[in-house]
Parts: sequence; C-alpha cells; structure tokens
Amino acid sequence: ARPRPLGPYDTSEPITPWRDATTYNNYYEFGLGKDDPAREAADFRTRPWTVVVDGLVRRPQRIDVDTLTRWFPPEERIYRMRCVEAWSMVMPWSGFELGALIRRVEPLSTARYVAFTALHDPERMPGQLSDVLPWPYVEGLRLDEALHPLTLLATGLQGRPLPNQNGAPLRLVVPWKYGFKSIKAVARITFTREMPPTTWSLAAPDEYGFYANVNPAVDHPRWSQATERRIGDFARRPTLPFNGYADQVASLYAGMDLRRNF
Repeated sequence: ARPRPLGPYDTSEPITPWRDATTYNNYYEFGLGKDDPAREAADFRTRPWTVVVDGLVRRPQRIDVDTLTRWFPPEERIYRMRCVEAWSMVMPWSGFELGALIRRVEPLSTARYVAFTALHDPERMPGQLSDVLPWPYVEGLRLDEALHPLTLLATGLQGRPLPNQNGAPLRLVVPWKYGFKSIKAVARITFTREMPPTTWSLAAPDEYGFYANVNPAVDHPRWSQATERRIGDFARRPTLPFNGYADQVASLYAGMDLRRNF
C-alpha cells in the first residue's frame, strides 16, 4: 500500500522497527529489564477496561475504552519519542487528541491541571508487588499542555492495537516531554486546581520535576541530555529542544525558567 501523506505533526524520520519498539520498554509494573514487559505482560487482560473521568468537570463519568474509540476515531501520528535515559525512537501512534475528550467532559473554570492514574492491580501487574516505585503510577499535565493538539491518548502502534508492553489499552503520549510522562494503562483522569503529584518526582524529587520537557541544556544527574542514541543506530545525535517540537510548544512556557522548572 502507498504510504499516507505526512500530516502537520508527523516527523519524516525513519520509523523504529516493530521488534525494537515492542521489546525495548520501560514499564516497571512488569519488571525492571527492557525486555521484561514484552514477556511479563503477554497475558495482561485489557478488556473490560473503563476510565474514570472526575474532579473539576461538569460531566464526570466512567467510560469504556471502546466507547472512547467510537467517540473519537483514532488517527495516526508519527512522533519522536525521547527517554530520559538518553535513547530515542520514532513511533507511529494511533489515537485521538486528549483535548477532544477534555472538551467533551467540560472542565470547570477552576481546573488548572489534569492528573492521570494508571491501573493498580498487583495480581495482574506483578511489578507492583515491589517497592521500586510508589504505586499506582501517577502523572500530570497543566491543562493547556493537555489541550495541545500534539497530546494524544494512544490506542495503537504501527497500525496495530497497542501492545500490552507499550501501555495497552490506553496510554498518554506527550512527544515534547521525556517518555516517563506518557503514563501507560490509564485508568483515571482527574481535573484539579492544584499541581498533582507525579510518580518520579515523588520517588526522586532531586532528579525529576513536574514538567519533564526535553531540554539538552539540563542534564539528569545520571545522563547527559545533550545527545541521544536512536535505537538501531550506533552514532549519537544532538538532542533537540522540546524533542524537536519547539515551534509548536515553546510558547506554552514563555517567561518560565526551564532550568528551575525542569
């Protein structure tokens, strides 16, 4: 089949091979090794699955994930993905703009942040039996970040249903931020007035901030962020500010000290 034309948010960079994208994963709910999730999540059940939307909204509700895809038919976006560990991929996600769901549930004027909570079920996610992180995994965005058209709720990868090890059945994708912001197995979306806690800033507040914007000028204590290794390549490449999405998102942070608000 002829490849579809690139959309306004797509990168034209070579796509990371399926095998690499699905066997080199950080997903501590299913183990600490990169290849653990593909093995340990193989039998993870993603149906039935509902997402609770609550907090400061006019229309709080519990929504079946298949209802979400009927409301918002998925589209494909080819995004760069950058891990804080200084490796990267190019991923063709299928999903819908989070903003579409936000507008449907009608946040109150007092809502300033969107908090996300992953499934907490140690029986199904054996990594949650360990204390390597505080469970459940939680993340958050400012409301304007969540409404940005780049921000997706993904349900598929490379034209297939989202694999379990990549966050099935529903994961957040925020391509200008480090990958740990893109929470997997989303089970709750809560609108709040206050900045919500996030798992990695709870676990290591000196190493992880709320924003997690890709910034080559601000190193992580364990990894320089100036360059990155694209999975499948040998040479390193310069890291792009906001992971290459500065033209679209830099205005969200006008006037902010991006070293202090890391």
